[in-house]
Amino acid sequence: MEAKTIGERIRKMRKERNLTQQDLARKLKDVSHVAISQWESNTTKPNAENLYELSTLFGCDFGWLLKGEDGGSTNVKIIPNVFAVQIPILRYEDIREFDVAHPLISITGEYIMTDIQSSTSTFALKLKDDSMRPAFSDGDVIIIDPLENPDPGEFVLAQVGNDILFRKYRIDNLDKFSLRPLDSDYPVISSSEAKIKIIGTLVEHRIYRRKR
Repeated sequence: MEAKTIGERIRKMRKERNLTQQDLARKLKDVSHVAISQWESNTTKPNAENLYELSTLFGCDFGWLLKGEDGGSTNVKIIPNVFAVQIPILRYEDIREFDVAHPLISITGEYIMTDIQSSTSTFALKLKDDSMRPAFSDGDVIIIDPLENPDPGEFVLAQVGNDILFRKYRIDNLDKFSLRPLDSDYPVISSSEAKIKIIGTLVEHRIYRRKR
C-alpha cells in the first residue's frame, strides 16, 4: 500500500523496524509517543528538525519522508531493520563531573546519530589536541562507552587530576597500567605514578573532511 501522507510514511518506517510509538519517542529528542501518534494520524505534522531526525533514524531519504518523492539521484537508501540512536556530545568540563550512574545530557544541545550497540551511558566528545596523531586529530569525534572495560591496546578516555585525556591503554603488570599517546612528544602516564580514573572505552571514531 502506497504511503501518501507524512503520517503514513512515518508509520510505515516505524512498523518496518518493529518499533512501538513509545520506542520511537525514546530515540528522538523531546518528542512524546502522543506526538508520534498525532503525526501518524495526520492530526499534526513534525517540524523540519523532527523530520531530519526521523530520516536519519530510519535511514531513508528526507525528500521521500517529506513529500513521498525519492529526492532525485541519491546515495541514501532505505535499509530495513537498521536502528540508530542519538548520543549526546559532551564538553570536557562536563566529563570532569561524569558519573556513570547519572548519565549527562548535552548542555549545548549537540548530538550525533549512531547505529553502534552500546550502553545508555554512552557519550561523544570532540577532541581538542593532537596527542593521538596521526590516527586521531583535533576536531575528530570519539564515542565512548563507560560500561565497556578496555582490553590492552584499545583506546580509552581517562581523568588524571583535572585533565581529561584520550590515550591508548596498556597493561604494565598484574595491577598497573599506563596511558600512552601516539605522538611521542606527549608523556606516558603510569598508574604507578599517578591516580588515573578510566572513564570509558572508545567504541566509534568519526573523522570529518579537513580542508587544506
